[in-house]
Formats: sequence, C-alpha cells, structure tokens
Amino acid sequence: MKKSFGYKLNIFLFLLPALILFIGVLIAPIFMSLSYSFTEWNGLKDPIFIGLDNYKELFTSKSINIMRALKNSLLLAGLSVFIQLTFALWLALKLGKKPVGERAYLSIFFMPVLISTVVIGQLWLKIYNPDYGVLNLALKSLGLESWTRVWLGDKKTVLWACFVPILWQYVGYHMLLMYAGIKGVPTELCEAAMLDGCTEGQLNRYIIIPYIKPILRVSVIFAVTGSLKSFDLIYVLTNGGPNHATEVPSTLMINLLFLRNRYGMGSTIAVMLIVLCFVFALLINLVFKEEK
Repeated sequence: MKKSFGYKLNIFLFLLPALILFIGVLIAPIFMSLSYSFTEWNGLKDPIFIGLDNYKELFTSKSINIMRALKNSLLLAGLSVFIQLTFALWLALKLGKKPVGERAYLSIFFMPVLISTVVIGQLWLKIYNPDYGVLNLALKSLGLESWTRVWLGDKKTVLWACFVPILWQYVGYHMLLMYAGIKGVPTELCEAAMLDGCTEGQLNRYIIIPYIKPILRVSVIFAVTGSLKSFDLIYVLTNGGPNHATEVPSTLMINLLFLRNRYGMGSTIAVMLIVLCFVFALLINLVFKEEK
C-alpha cells in the first residue's frame, strides 16, 4: 500500500525543525569556515579573497608549525586507542562478570565524564603543582625525590602529563559503551561455550569481543576524532606550552583567531580538522568492515 502525500508531508513537517537546527548549527558554519579559509580577514575589514594561499602557508610557515600540532594530536590519538580503550575494555569485561558492587564501580568510573573539563583541568593543575601537588609530595614520601618534576613545565613530560587527565576523564565513557554491549551478548551463547570447555580468556577473545565489534568501532572513532579536536583540557593545563610542546590544532586555531586576528587562517585550520576527522572516520570504518 502506497503512503499518501499527506502522510509524507506530516513526516517532513515533523522533521523540519530538527533539519533547520542541524543546517543552522552544523552545516552552515562549515560552509562559512570553508569560504573564509580562502580569504585574508582580520574580523573588522572586508575579507580579501586570496585563493589557496592560507593552505600553502599553513603547511610551509615555520611560525605556525601545524605539523608539530598534528604530531601531538596523532600521538594523543594513538595513546587513546591503545591505552585508554584497552583499559576501558578490560574494565568492561571485568564488570560484565557481575562482580560484587558492580553498580558502584560503574558510577565511580563514569563520574569523571560528568565533571566539567575546566574543573578537571584545575584539579590536575593542583595535582601536578611542583610545590604542594599530591604527585610530587607522594614521590617525596616514598623516597623518590629524584623523580619529582615540574610536570607541566618540562617538555619531556608535559604531553604525557596532559594525557593522564584525558585518560582519567573519558575511560569511563568508553567503558560504559562497551559494558552495555557486553550485557547484550546472548547468555545462552556464553553458557554453550563454557560447556564446551571454553576458558574465560577464550570466551572474551572469540565470542564477546567479536560480538561487540560495532561498539569498539564507535569507541575508536570517538577516541581518534576526539584527540584530533582536543582543546579544553590542554588549554586549561598548558595553553599549548611550554614552548608549544603541547600545541594541538585547536589551540593553534584559537591563537590565530583571537590573538593574531587571522580569521582566514583560523578557518583554514578548522576546515583541515573537519576533513581529518571525516577521513579517519572512513578509514576506521574500513578497518572494522565485516563481510556480509
């Protein structure tokens, strides 16, 4: 039975407000950034069209050094995938076995996700403080005074010091996604495998993890694109310092936009980030692609 025109019109009218909001908040700003990326604009005078000059300068100028920022973002992405997601999967598998206090553990690990990133940044600033920070005080009390550092002022440690709060904040988010997927694994499938002599490790490897593969794909996409877009926590902790050691594309973009008034170049970085996130999402989908 063919659906009437009135029925289709009602569906369209119901979807129209969400569509207008989606176009106004997401699609239109993307096209505006794309158009500004081809101009030289200080935010006050009329934009001057300069073609691809911003893109050429972005990848050739030593004063901008986008490659260093991209390198830091890709390093954070790699750490997020191989450390954060691995730890989140381990927690989800353990909690999937229904240990005592399961709900309490879920709440504790998910709690950092609910806290404002600015608050988390201020909290870890206190932890890393070289004079009264908990980390250095703990090392001194254990007789490891030689290990103490100015954690956010040392180029050798600052990027790792920024990654730890990121790990702490978002591991609970990925854990909850994976935990929900594990809870969806059919009980009879696991019981049949155990009756056939399957160990817990084999059960996780050959049944549970393959079953939650779509959720793992989503978590990897979120981890990688989130690392490419990382801004707020790094901005609070270091603002890209010291000496640009923690510079990422987003902090570089803010610097160009609001400190140097280079709105065209800032828009160029924004477009680059959109393209990179889209490309990485496609690549991850290809890696996780399953044959029908």
